[in-house]
Amino acid sequence: PEPLREALAGAAPPQAGNRAPAWSCPRPAPAAANSPLSRLRLRALPPSAASARGPSERPLRPVKSLPGGTAHVKLEIKKHAVTDDYKLSKRVLGLGINGKVLECFNKETGQKCALKLLYDNPKARQEVEYHWRASGCPYIVHVLDVYENIHQGKRCLLIVMECMEGGELFSRIQERGDQAFTEREASEIMRDIGTAIQYLHSMNIAHRDVKPENLLYTSKDKDTVLKLTDFGFAKETTVNALQTPCYTPYYVAPEVLGPEKYDKSCDMWSLGVITYILLCGFPPFYSNTGQAISPGMKRRIRMGQYGFPNPEWAEVSEEAKQLIRHLLKTDPTERMTISQFMNHPWINRSMSVPPTPLHTARVLQEDKDHWDEVKEEMTSALATMRVDYDQVKIKDLKTSNNRLLNKRRKKQKQAGASSAALGCNNQ
Repeated sequence: PEPLREALAGAAPPQAGNRAPAWSCPRPAPAAANSPLSRLRLRALPPSAASARGPSERPLRPVKSLPGGTAHVKLEIKKHAVTDDYKLSKRVLGLGINGKVLECFNKETGQKCALKLLYDNPKARQEVEYHWRASGCPYIVHVLDVYENIHQGKRCLLIVMECMEGGELFSRIQERGDQAFTEREASEIMRDIGTAIQYLHSMNIAHRDVKPENLLYTSKDKDTVLKLTDFGFAKETTVNALQTPCYTPYYVAPEVLGPEKYDKSCDMWSLGVITYILLCGFPPFYSNTGQAISPGMKRRIRMGQYGFPNPEWAEVSEEAKQLIRHLLKTDPTERMTISQFMNHPWINRSMSVPPTPLHTARVLQEDKDHWDEVKEEMTSALATMRVDYDQVKIKDLKTSNNRLLNKRRKKQKQAGASSAALGCNNQ
């Protein structure tokens, strides 16, 4: 349609190394005349095609009401052109695991939304199904509409979602400046993330890619809501049913590194890593080169080698450290379940958690350049969707071997030496 062609002309996707979150709303991307998106054409599904349903086009199921949210109504995929209902702007919001994400506006209400384009296949249908079923949870990005259109002679699915304008979890903490980030705030954040995971696990869905970049705020407001996004790796599961080795290395559970089967406990491991980062500003396991995982690192992750180095962990409560230990158990059968997580006193009694100021905001700000490197490496890993085990190198965060920690310590020593020299010169 003509409106779509005009809207997308000159739009360019973000650079691979600086990919925006799947449906956040950053500034407009710079124009690029030869952008693939400038050639994007969508049209309504013809009646004959709509009636002929192939094997990849199974209808999506309704869900029952579940803990942590309300039931989402049965999904009805719309066959008319998405541009009949939504006006597309020239802003490219980012690239999800399985498709492009564009900005659009509801023509009737003016609501700003995010539009994700997926070529129609069984995997795309699965992503749409799981995300739609999960949209009843207040801590998961809501799917508003789904369309089935034709693009370049191929069927595609277009997912219209709420637009997350508040940015990433850790970017928001970085931007706090002198305002301290406290342990109580970390507890409240983990409670909200846990609610999203509890909702998914109650439907026997494992997200399989719970990580900071997939946690976005609805707005810049103080009372904004943090939500989980991107269901490109989500999978329906029963106990020990998941076997596919797709993951983001920084948050990978030990059993994913080997031939063992794994289940929802993968998400619990990720919760442990995110809790750890919230409380200090750096991860318990850290990539040294941006490549993937070495056999030696596999063994170290399986052994659960991490620590709570000072001064970052000096004032953190023992209750928080205990929670992390239960989440980072190397044996998935011993790892805390989501129900146990939500019932842990550090989570369900967050108002009783001490408002201890943490080093997190300062560390994230000081190491901002290195943190961006980590995210770029993770983006590269996500793009492959499968990781070659023999080519992966992750470094564990023992205090003596952590590159981020060592650089910060060196910087602090240099600053101290400069101050001492200045003091001597003034005497």
